[in-house]
Amino acid sequence: MAYRITTECNGCTACVRLCPTGAIAGERKVLHVINPSLCIECGACGRVCPQEAVQDAFGIACRRIPKLSLWPKPVVDAKICVSCRICIEGCPASCLAGRMDGSGKHEIAFLAEPKACISCGFCEADCPVEAIRLVVPQQPAVEVKPA
Repeated sequence: MAYRITTECNGCTACVRLCPTGAIAGERKVLHVINPSLCIECGACGRVCPQEAVQDAFGIACRRIPKLSLWPKPVVDAKICVSCRICIEGCPASCLAGRMDGSGKHEIAFLAEPKACISCGFCEADCPVEAIRLVVPQQPAVEVKPA
């Protein structure tokens, strides 16, 4: 089942711009719709929606994560990765790539385009050896100066 957009949608188009499959349509300031035959249930639309007007396949409202920098990103354990490329080929945002390890014998997946990552988790779910996990990037500490 696909995600769906509720009547809370204000037509801001944030979801349209982020959807990796072009499953969302609608004019600015008009209720948008998700084409169920194109929706891959990545959840990016729900994480970006300022109105929280997206429901998952179970009818549960998605919660907005306000900053893309707070979205979890894939981290690959190079010691476990078997160079199968399943994660790279299955990534709907094409943000993963491979690079040779230090030995020159194995290609290890890595997050080549962090800003393109939609935190769908497909890479983590598809990895046959569980070498990938999604982790919220650490934010730099904010120094508070005394007044």
